[in-house]
Parts: sequence; C-alpha cells; structure tokens
Amino acid sequence: MKLRIAILGTRGIPNYYGGFEHISEYVAAGLVKRGHSVTVYNSHNHPYAESTWNDVEIRHCYDPEYLIGTAGQFVYDLNCLLDARKRDYDIIMLMGYTSSSVWGSLYPEKSVIITNMDGLEWKRSKYSKPVQAFLKHAEKLAVKYSRFYIADSLVIKSYLQDKYQIDSKYIPYGAELVSEIEREQLNAAQIAKEDYFLLMARMEPENNIETILEGFNKSTSRRSFKVLGDTGNRFGKYIIHKFKNDERIQFKGSIFDNAKVRSLQNNSYLYFHGHSVGGTNPSLLEAMASEALIAAHNNPFNKSVLHTDAFYFSNANEVREIVETVQRKETEKTMVNNNLHKIKYQFNWESIVDQYEEFMIECYYNINHERIVSCQG
Repeated sequence: MKLRIAILGTRGIPNYYGGFEHISEYVAAGLVKRGHSVTVYNSHNHPYAESTWNDVEIRHCYDPEYLIGTAGQFVYDLNCLLDARKRDYDIIMLMGYTSSSVWGSLYPEKSVIITNMDGLEWKRSKYSKPVQAFLKHAEKLAVKYSRFYIADSLVIKSYLQDKYQIDSKYIPYGAELVSEIEREQLNAAQIAKEDYFLLMARMEPENNIETILEGFNKSTSRRSFKVLGDTGNRFGKYIIHKFKNDERIQFKGSIFDNAKVRSLQNNSYLYFHGHSVGGTNPSLLEAMASEALIAAHNNPFNKSVLHTDAFYFSNANEVREIVETVQRKETEKTMVNNNLHKIKYQFNWESIVDQYEEFMIECYYNINHERIVSCQG
C-alpha cells in the first residue's frame, strides 16, 4: 500500500527549529524509503530553499511571521492548507494545532486528517491568561476537526482519553545512539570528561532553569555548569543577570552542531533536564542516547520515559542535594545503560517510522471502508 502523504504544521525540514521539525525530518525520509510519496510544507524563508530533500518533496508557502510576529503563523498555516486542498493527498498529518486548528473547516474532505497533538501547550507559563484560554480552545478544535490523533507521550494519551474520550495512538519521538565520531567532537582543551554539569533548553520558565541554577548556586560543588540555549530573550537575560556572580556557571548560547551537543552530553558528569510541560522531549531522548547520567524535573512526562533511571528534583534544595551527593559508580552506570536499552528497543527511529506507517495505513483503510459502506447503504 503506497500512500500520498503531506506533513503540515512545521516551519519545515531539514530541522533548524524544534521538536515537530525534528520528528518530521525522520518520519518523512523514513516513509519515502518505504515507498510512499511524501511532501513536507516549509516556510518560504526556511534556510533550505531546494524543492526536494532526501527524495521528500518540499513545498514552500509564504510565511509572514517575520513581518507581523505570531499572527503570521496563522497565515502561514492557512497558506499551506489552501495549497494542500489543490492536491490529492491520501493522508494529511498536522504537527500540532496551535495555529492550524482554527482553519479546521478548510481541511481537505477527501484526505485522511491525522493530528499529532501538542503537549498541553496551554499550561506553558510563558503565555498570558488570554493566550492560554485560546490554546485550550485550539485544542478542542483540533479534536473536533481531526479524525485520528497521535500522542507522543502516554501522559498525553491518557489526558486526551479523559478529557475528550478519544483514543489516540501513542508514538513517541526517537533518537540515534551516540557515535564514536560524536564522542570525539570536542578536544581535551574544550572539555574535561565528566567534570561539568550540563543543561540544554529554551530559556522559558517552565523548563525550570532558574530552579536548577539556584540549586547549583547554593551548592559547594567545584565543578562548572554549562548552559546551552539562546539567552537573548527577556527570561534569558534575567537568568544571566541573576547568576552573573557565580563564575562556575557558563552560558554557552545556542549550539546548532548536533554532534558537539551530543559530545557535551556524553562527557558531562550529570545532565539536567528541567522540562515540565509537553510530551516526550527530543533533547531528553538524545541525552539518554548519548549515555548521559540524568537528573530530571519530577513530573509525569519525564517519569514515563525515565522511570527509575534518573535522579528527580522538584525544587532548588533538591537540586543542591543532587549536585553535592551524586556519584558515578555501578548504580549510576546501570541507570545509564538502562536508558540506552530504552533507546535501542523503544525509542529508535526505525521502530518509530514503522509505527507511523502502520498507523497511517490503518487510518486510510478505516476511512475508505466507511466510505464504501456509506455508499452501499
């Protein structure tokens, strides 16, 4: 069964942005290798300007976000949908609903609509109350106008069942095991193996960056703490100012070389993952795949992935205790190896793409069977 598939709702591939772009890149290329025709919609000003990427068709649509801000995302999604309506796609997969579900009445009727649901976006503290209310409404519209749903976390799957009584398909993100080349990306002058703590995140309150750094700041550790992420926004500038007197804390900015990021994760003494909102987080899986020892914020999303193979914290005092007491002995090695086993057998990309393909074929058959029965009736 060969399908014509379109992926909408991202800024485009190859990935220069975030989670949905990350998974779209792997899934699109994987589905093409399995014989399907796949189109990914890209912003017109995406850095990659070609019409194909790894045999995936790229369609560029006008995106005015650079001119008018967030409102431009809604215009971009509308432009992508209007273009998709002209084409005979079997499957349209929408990555998220934040700015696309408002156009639900325009979804192509002949295509099977699958929405990869966001991770409770309305809970993000960076949003004002009116924006949070809109995101709740957008979530309801996504449920209303989609026929099938994907949840990248078992917590999200359970939430959708309880809130809307819909049965979503659980398919997480994937990750690739760290390679020997990635291990050697940084020389001895740049890092001392296992001699630093590491954090990588967008500078947003819900990622618990302030809690983590406050706990470290109060600690007696002599190790350094490397922070990866763009600190140009207001919260990032606030964090830099708050901890400017702690010479152990080093703000490294954004690093877009994935091999160097993986090497930093692999060589860290302890990797902090503070994300508290969303589904299965790609950076967490990559840290697991990079053989990092992990300390994670204590919430259902992280625990559903890491289980007992991480240290957990809920406040700055617990961070300080972890920093001052963590060891790298047999117990910790077992934790790292258990997480590596999860990547190999649960979160590997081949398995993830297989699950996407099987689900899409199942959805396509179900819809067409219903249409045949309806016509016969």
